Amino acid sequence: METRKRQWLIGAGLALTILLAGGIAPAQDAAQGTQAAAPPEQKIYKNEQLDQMLAPIALYPDSLLSQLLMASTYPGDFAEAAEWVKAHPDAKGDDAVKQVDGEPWDPSVKSLVAFPQVLAQFGPQVDWVQKLGDAFLAQPEDVMASVQRLRAQAQKAGTLKTNEQQKIIVEQAPPDAVAPNTTVIQIEPANPEVVYVPSYNPTVVYGSWAYPSYPPYYYPPPPYYYHPVASGLAAGIAFGVGIAAVNSLWGGCNWGRGDVNINVNRYNNVNVNNRISGNGNTNWNHNAANRRGTPYADNRSRQNYGQGVGGANNRAAYRGNGTADANRQRAQQSFNKSTGYAGGNRAGGTGAAGAGNRAAGAGAGGNRAGGGGAAASNRAGGGAAASNRAGGSGGASRNYAGNGPGGGDRASSGSRSNAFSGASSPQSAQRQSSRGQSSQRSMSSGGGRASSGRQVSRPSPSRGGGGGGRRR
Repeated sequence: METRKRQWLIGAGLALTILLAGGIAPAQDAAQGTQAAAPPEQKIYKNEQLDQMLAPIALYPDSLLSQLLMASTYPGDFAEAAEWVKAHPDAKGDDAVKQVDGEPWDPSVKSLVAFPQVLAQFGPQVDWVQKLGDAFLAQPEDVMASVQRLRAQAQKAGTLKTNEQQKIIVEQAPPDAVAPNTTVIQIEPANPEVVYVPSYNPTVVYGSWAYPSYPPYYYPPPPYYYHPVASGLAAGIAFGVGIAAVNSLWGGCNWGRGDVNINVNRYNNVNVNNRISGNGNTNWNHNAANRRGTPYADNRSRQNYGQGVGGANNRAAYRGNGTADANRQRAQQSFNKSTGYAGGNRAGGTGAAGAGNRAAGAGAGGNRAGGGGAAASNRAGGGAAASNRAGGSGGASRNYAGNGPGGGDRASSGSRSNAFSGASSPQSAQRQSSRGQSSQRSMSSGGGRASSGRQVSRPSPSRGGGGGGRRR
C-alpha cells in the first residue's frame, strides 16, 4: 500500500513539472519578444497642437514650406542663419545662398537666407522652431495632414485663391497615398522663378478656429519687411516684394506619402560644394550630424539618429545642464558689466588666480584669494595647515562681495561650510570651536601673534540680522 502511494506521488510530481515547464517557456519567449521589439511611434503632439503650430506657415508655397520643415530640425543652424540675415538685411535670392556657402549649416538652412523675411520672422521664435522640427521628425505624416486641413479651412474661408503671386492646385490624392480618396491642395509660385512670401494673420485667414483652447500662433513680420504688406494683412493674405530664386527652391512635398523630397538638379546648381548624386527627385533624410547635440523629443528619433545625444558634453545638454550653465554665465557677466565688479570668478581646478577665485582641487580646497593680488585670508584645506592665514602687506584683511571691486565673491559650492556642516562632522566642529576659544583667550591676554611676529589687532565683526551678512 505504501509503495503504491509513493509511486502515485512521484507520477503526480512529474506531471506537474511538465505542465509548469510548458507554461513558463512561452512566457519567457513572450518577454524576450517584447524586449526585442522596436519602440513604437510616439505622438508627441495632438492634431490641435499641430494646427496651432503650423498655422503661420501652412499657406507658404509647397517648395518653401518643405525647406522650412527640413531646416527646423536643425534649430542651432536656424538661429545662426537668422543672425546672419539680421547683419545682411538686403541679401536675398540665389546670391545670398552663395554668400553663405562656407558656413557649416545644413543646406536646408542655407537655402532660407534667400528669403530673409522667413528667417527674420521666425528666427527669434526659438521654442517654436525646435517644436516644429521635433514634430516633423516624430510625426511627418501628421504634420503634412495638418497643413492640408489648414489649407482647406483657408480655402473655405475664401482667403486662399489663385492670383498674380501664387497658383492653387486642387487634386485627388493618388490611390497608393497614405490617406487615399482625400483632396490635396498645392500652392505653387505663379512664376516658377519669382517667389512671393505670403504674410497673413492666422486668426483672420482661417475663419472660425476649431480649437479655442489652442489658438493659432501669430508672428508678424519684422518692421523692415512689414511695410510692403501692411495694407493687406487686415483683409487676408498679403505679399511683399517678389524674390528671384531659380535654384534656391529645390524642395518639394510628397503629399501622397506624407514627407518631403529634393530636386537634385536644382539642389546641385546652388550647393556647388555639397552636391548629391542622382537625378530627378530624391527623398530627404535628416542628417543627425548637423543637429549639433540638440536632443530629440521622441524615442524613435533618438533610436534612428544615434540615440539622440552622444558624448559627455551632449549628455549634459540633454539633461539641461548646458543651458543652465550658459544662463548662469550670462547672468554673472551682466552683473559684472552693470556694477563694474571685477571679482567673483570661480575656477574649477587648482592654480586659479584673481579676487574671489576658489580652486576646487583636492590640494587647495577652500582657498580664497583676497583683492589686490594678495592672498588675504588664504585657507589651505586638505588637512595641511588648516588654520594657516597669510596676511596682506599690513594685516589679515578680508574683502567680501559688496565691500568694493576688489572684494572676494562668495558663491555656493559643494565644499563650502554651512549651518549643517557640524552635524555631518561633529569632530571637525569641536576642533574649530576649541581653536576659536583658544584664539580669543590668546588675544585677550595680548599674546596673539601673526606668523610674521607682529601683533595683529582683530576687531570683533559686527553681524547684521540673518545669515550671509558681510563682514566689515
